[in-house]
Amino acid sequence: MNHRIDPGPMDLSDDERLLPQWPAPPRVRALVTLRGHHGASAGPWGRPGGAAGGMNLGAHCGDDPQAVHANRARLRRALPAEPVWLDQVHGVAVFDADAAPAGAAEAGRLPQADAAVTACAGRPLVIMTADCLPVLFCNREGTVVGAAHAGWRGLAAGVLERTVEALRRRAPGGSQWLAWLGPSIGPNRFEVGDDVVDAFVQADAAASAAFRPGARPGKWLADLPQLARMRLRQAGVDQTFGETRCTVDEPERFYSYRRDGVTGRFASLVWLDAD
Repeated sequence: MNHRIDPGPMDLSDDERLLPQWPAPPRVRALVTLRGHHGASAGPWGRPGGAAGGMNLGAHCGDDPQAVHANRARLRRALPAEPVWLDQVHGVAVFDADAAPAGAAEAGRLPQADAAVTACAGRPLVIMTADCLPVLFCNREGTVVGAAHAGWRGLAAGVLERTVEALRRRAPGGSQWLAWLGPSIGPNRFEVGDDVVDAFVQADAAASAAFRPGARPGKWLADLPQLARMRLRQAGVDQTFGETRCTVDEPERFYSYRRDGVTGRFASLVWLDAD
């Protein structure tokens, strides 16, 4: 691709970001990037129809690397520091962003994990998705935050429980935890097979409530946010908040792998402001 890379406006505009609505402490900051209008990506990673302007942040989905670099640079200007990028693999590993030396998570040396935690101010955690469920965490005291990538594989394998465990290690002593569930594929769009149902129901029979028969034999419609809330309750996180927006149904706002196949990624971020 040879289109001109336009850095766009200095800050993300209101139509290029979503601000989570949850009762987090004032020093906990969070945002979700949208597909946008002023980004540098075009084609499947651009705006609907292929026009330039997409804010694709995924470096692994075939987009022009210069466009991704320009989009990430633009996001960086809206943040206190470079985000803690992860190599997400639909697993359960949780990266302790405070234990790694500064600058360790460079391109080509990203930590392979699907969640991260931090107790340091000014260290944004980032999860990239295009249908999977991003989950952001904080405690009531506003001393620790976390972020997790919950596709069905990671969710069934325990990525949310692992993230809660890591958060509690950073804030022992009975902190109350809040979780915010970001935009993901909705329960009317997420068609799965018997294998997905079995992965959840064999671990917890109550999970069957999150599935309803699909239009074809052996197919089911899965409620990913409901499954996540069930897992969070079992992990002791009763205060959950979040979006009802479906990534598949809103092509102007969200990238969706299930809808488009070749597509970009948007980001969900959380960090702590300085005291």
